[in-house]
Amino acid sequence: MTTSIVLLIEVALIALLLLLAFRMLTLVRHDPFVPAAPTAHPEFASPAPARQPIGPNRVGAGQGLVSRGLDKCGLITQLHILLSIQERDCREKGLELDTAPNAVKEYVTAWLYGAACALCDKSQRHSGALVNLVSQLASRKIGLRQPEAVQALSTLTGSATLLACFRYGVGGAEYWSEHRYVLRDHSLYSAITSNAFV
Repeated sequence: MTTSIVLLIEVALIALLLLLAFRMLTLVRHDPFVPAAPTAHPEFASPAPARQPIGPNRVGAGQGLVSRGLDKCGLITQLHILLSIQERDCREKGLELDTAPNAVKEYVTAWLYGAACALCDKSQRHSGALVNLVSQLASRKIGLRQPEAVQALSTLTGSATLLACFRYGVGGAEYWSEHRYVLRDHSLYSAITSNAFV
């Protein structure tokens, strides 16, 4: 009896090891591991680390893109901060994004997509992963359903207002990445009120 229990446990352990190996292989295929540089982690580096420019803007330490895919955590963090600041600015000026019509929420999504394009590596701009990330964020933060957000981003160039909001988002995020604030000319509120009848 004891021998059969031990044998059953061994078979279960072997099955778990095989499952673990299979899971690791699927993870490696979908999200390849990119080894870190031999230097110290950017968060623990000296007080004034040199920042490497990525395209026309500079991204804060540790928040750029991994060379083979989106650094989702870093980008989502930056977008949450940026959108929260802009949301507060809109609220102070009397524009409540949560209760705004869907058209206004689409403008916000276009602005957010522009910001995401400015904060990510050029190779990841306009990728399906970036559209998915922005549409999920828009769904959670402003209440626009994800399919509607994806639709707005897929027809971005067909609407002058959406395209203008996108450009405002690019300019605002580029400035924010260097100075940690957004100029009024590139703010979300300006993008919406300058390009749409709100």
